[in-house]
Amino acid sequence: MKAILFHEHGGPEVLQYAEFDTPMPAPGEVQIQIKAAALNRLDLWVRDGWPGIKLEYPHITGADGAGIVTALGDGVTGFAIGARVVINGTLSCGLCEDCTTGHDNLCRVRGGVLGEHRRGTLAEFISLPAHNFLKLPDGFPFEDAAAASLVLLTAWHSLMTRGGLKAGESVLVIGAGGGVNTASIQIAKQAGAKVYVVGSSDDKLDKAKALGADVLINRTKDDWGKAVFALTEKGGVDVVVDNVGQETWPTSLRSLKRGGRMLVVGNSSGYNIAMDSRQIFGKHLSIIGSTMGTRADFKTVMGLVFSGKLRAVIDQVMPLADAAKAETMLEKNEVFGKLVLTP
Repeated sequence: MKAILFHEHGGPEVLQYAEFDTPMPAPGEVQIQIKAAALNRLDLWVRDGWPGIKLEYPHITGADGAGIVTALGDGVTGFAIGARVVINGTLSCGLCEDCTTGHDNLCRVRGGVLGEHRRGTLAEFISLPAHNFLKLPDGFPFEDAAAASLVLLTAWHSLMTRGGLKAGESVLVIGAGGGVNTASIQIAKQAGAKVYVVGSSDDKLDKAKALGADVLINRTKDDWGKAVFALTEKGGVDVVVDNVGQETWPTSLRSLKRGGRMLVVGNSSGYNIAMDSRQIFGKHLSIIGSTMGTRADFKTVMGLVFSGKLRAVIDQVMPLADAAKAETMLEKNEVFGKLVLTP
């Protein structure tokens, strides 16, 4: 099969579009032919590497994917050859206490994220445990399913399961164009929240408005912390969705009202964060971390996608062979929503 491989860490130049052995399904696994995969910032971080990262080389990134079942491992039931499926990129063993009690995203046996802890979807085929697949409705586009799976699962688990978002609350999303942010805007709006968005351009903010954002703040024109303070009559917001990290945490914490909560699923600007801890205890703030989501979350949020109540925002669909070009675009923040790659 063809796949996007790398043998060492570095920039997009280390990626190779090359032949690799087609993975056959082990007992309990399903093999699919991938019809669409999608990029996430995780792909860039894993490719760049960090001290202590352990990968099986050559490595294949990619947590998102959808396709057609082509082979079944021993013991698999509930799937047939030719079935159309989408991948849940949350890895788990399916047997430990966390998995059997519905907390599979906390699995300590084989927990992790596809594309980081196991070779991923930037390839023509993949084999994974059967519990990592969900059937697609007839006719539902592979591209839309692949683009939705990680970002909508991540945003749903963060906002609804971990964050307990309620109707009537206010949510501030830091960044307009990222995949998780475009998902968070939609989910928060559907939950009945008032949605504030901080973005880097009027164009991105206009697109955020089309997704349901109520209040738009252009950070290149305004001090967004002061703007939130003024727009909320000096009260602050109930929830901040901050996946930027190092550059924004101090202002995000100041933007919260007393008793507010900050939801964190990433740190695109860096992880070495300096902040005034008095904000946390003085205002009774909660900082809530979240990674991926449970199988129950995945079934719920993808059901909303299949019914048209939520959708993935796709910037472009590109050939898998253009993965290096696509990752360069993602690095330069030239994308609104998701980049989808098709083998």
